[in-house]
Amino acid sequence: MSTKESILNKIQIVISNNFQTPEEAFAFFDNDKDGKLTKREISELLRKAEISGLIRGLVTTKLIEGYYKVGDGLVDWNEFKSASDEIKK
Repeated sequence: MSTKESILNKIQIVISNNFQTPEEAFAFFDNDKDGKLTKREISELLRKAEISGLIRGLVTTKLIEGYYKVGDGLVDWNEFKSASDEIKK
């Protein structure tokens, strides 16, 4: 399993073990309830997924770059849903 697959698998485990739906997970990690996940909020998700602190910052940046489409550096619900759908595959 590649590192990316391993990380995505850990994220899926956190979401499926702790939340009924991806919407619930998104709402939980969206601490400021603005409808978007910041770098800090995504980092918290990765911490819960037991992604090492050494690589968490790099992974957070790569996840944001890979999934945000609006260009604001934040991940909104549609982008999070797209990432969740990819993780399930």
